Amino acid sequence: MGLRAKIGIAIAATAAVVAVLIGVLVHNRTVDAQFDLAAESIDGRLQSLVQDRAAGVDSGRAIVNPPDLPAPLKAAVQHGKRGVYLEPDGPKPHLWAATELDGDIIALKRPYLREQETLRSLDRVLWMAGIAGTALGCVVGLLVAHRLGRRLTASAGTAQRIAEGDLTARLPLGGKDEIAQLTTAVNTMADALAARLQAERDVTANIAHELRTPVAGLVAAAGLLPPSRPTELVQDRAQHVRGLMEDVLEVARLDARTEQADTELRALGELARRTVGAMGAGVAPGLAGGDGDGAARRAVDVRVLSDGLVETDPRRVERILVNLISNALRHGAAPVTVEVERGVLRVRDGGPGFPEALLAHGPQRFRTGGGSDGHGLGLGLTIASGQARVLGARLTFANPEGGGAEATLDLSGALRVGAESGRTEEKAGGDGTDRDQGQSQQQGHGRTPSDRP
Repeated sequence: MGLRAKIGIAIAATAAVVAVLIGVLVHNRTVDAQFDLAAESIDGRLQSLVQDRAAGVDSGRAIVNPPDLPAPLKAAVQHGKRGVYLEPDGPKPHLWAATELDGDIIALKRPYLREQETLRSLDRVLWMAGIAGTALGCVVGLLVAHRLGRRLTASAGTAQRIAEGDLTARLPLGGKDEIAQLTTAVNTMADALAARLQAERDVTANIAHELRTPVAGLVAAAGLLPPSRPTELVQDRAQHVRGLMEDVLEVARLDARTEQADTELRALGELARRTVGAMGAGVAPGLAGGDGDGAARRAVDVRVLSDGLVETDPRRVERILVNLISNALRHGAAPVTVEVERGVLRVRDGGPGFPEALLAHGPQRFRTGGGSDGHGLGLGLTIASGQARVLGARLTFANPEGGGAEATLDLSGALRVGAESGRTEEKAGGDGTDRDQGQSQQQGHGRTPSDRP
């Protein structure tokens, strides 16, 4: 139940309780006032009749020794008291007044229907007033709740936008209540967060830029070393450092949101097959672990459930797909599959699944989930998410019920032509062959370290 509903219900319930309490109070006070007034009137008449009877004047209105005199009133009179008694509510309630005179019981009796009808009319009015008051309270409560809820919803929406990376989002200032204080606090938090993140990004980008020239020199110098096993290790490490530096620079460019997609019309299934085939041929470094340990590449299955033409940037789609597959091969387990269904790409593996922190907050740079190799800076999925944002696509991560991990790239918004139905399966393994093409397909991707945060 939302806050608006809770506030509206609370105000409506308060109005209803107040209406009931006021109604009960007015009802009881009216009952007492009616009885007191009627009792005073009939008691006065009884005294006049007693005085006339004592003086020898009999008006005939008094009832002498009535057989149906209520027992409580009869007992009071026998003890020498004069009293007034209202018979319990019934079809025809009556008001009695009685006293003793010369051993006889002198009584008066009159119907009490007029008072009861008056009380019923009053109760109807109270009910109508209570319902009207409750309805009015409900309307007022909903209006107040809507206003407060709208302001709180705006605050929550702005905070969510800030959490998603829009550091320019701010709330309009106004008012002097607690929500205005919350608005000021959210804006202050956004300013501080934006300044801190910008400083962090500037430092990271500056360091990467400063290292670019010396690292390039290191790679060139390593290439001049005489062939040997130590030389291979040095060259591999130099390439690894250059790849990490390029990844950091790419993250910095994505953070700056200056990247733009160069769109082309491509078949998504064919694009997936070419990417996986090129990775199997070793064109995409990093799949062998990036450390020269000679680890065997594992096979990746491509399943095209239904192909579709998408208008997108194929280079960025390949970058995303390579990072997702590299992440699955490094931190997951066989089988690793790439599934194409119209404008949707899914990369699945049979490993332990994504960490809960990643599922809850998304990929975070410089954080890894402690993969089996312990390598990586957590930039692979961060870059994939940034590239998906540039494409206007949606990249999500999940752990299916059957186990493993699943990353989904949704390019449905880029579909331009109807899908071609059909189902095919391709496998790219260590031999670098694409069974659909019958030969290796070369396509450069650059180094793509991919770490499951």
